[in-house]
Amino acid sequence: MTHLPRLLGAAVVSAGAILSVTTAAPAVAAPCPDAELVFARGTGEAPGVGGIGQSYADALRAQLGAKTLNVYPVNYAASDDFNNRDAFAQTVIDGVRDAGAHVQATATNCPDTKIVLGGYSQGAIVAGYVTANEAPLGVPASAAPAPLPASVADKVAAVTLFGTPSPEFLASYDAPQLTIGPNYAAKTLKLCAQGDAICDGTPNGQPGFAHISYGFNGMTGEAAQYAVSRTASAPMTG
Repeated sequence: MTHLPRLLGAAVVSAGAILSVTTAAPAVAAPCPDAELVFARGTGEAPGVGGIGQSYADALRAQLGAKTLNVYPVNYAASDDFNNRDAFAQTVIDGVRDAGAHVQATATNCPDTKIVLGGYSQGAIVAGYVTANEAPLGVPASAAPAPLPASVADKVAAVTLFGTPSPEFLASYDAPQLTIGPNYAAKTLKLCAQGDAICDGTPNGQPGFAHISYGFNGMTGEAAQYAVSRTASAPMTG
């Protein structure tokens, strides 16, 4: 687990979040949405879904049309404190745990909602590990969240990952490989921009312009098209 922080050295463009404060009103249970996006932001981005996540959410809303979409930003540090290896690894595990818990809660409380799981860069690692059916090699099983049951996986219509660190990149840093779980492999789309050395197989790759281009290079729209087609066709079991 001490190797895990080294794989996520890609700093990304941060997107500022604008929060509006409204007068408190009596709590009313929100209706279940047609679709729920659970998204993990990239390294160093402000709390929320980040710039790529916001572009993706906007594209999903546009393509869903009249259908409703809720967006859940994974609650984790997205830390760039790579020198503090143990603490950094724990923040990644925190993200996996939070995303998995929200997916499970949504599947239980809103059984007809189609869930889309996604992430960017470090967040793609977090989202990818959520799908795993066992702890990554080198990470003690006791330290990793329990795998999601198959009944919950059935509620996830699509997994969409942007700029995911490649096997070659991970091997360069002696980091655990990311394996998408068998319950999710057939509904996972990994997008890698041309020239993105983090995800294109370049050993010891460093982040460059291509790694921050997903929000405006058309790939969030491509991912949205994929996810929307999956939400329309994927069977949902009880």
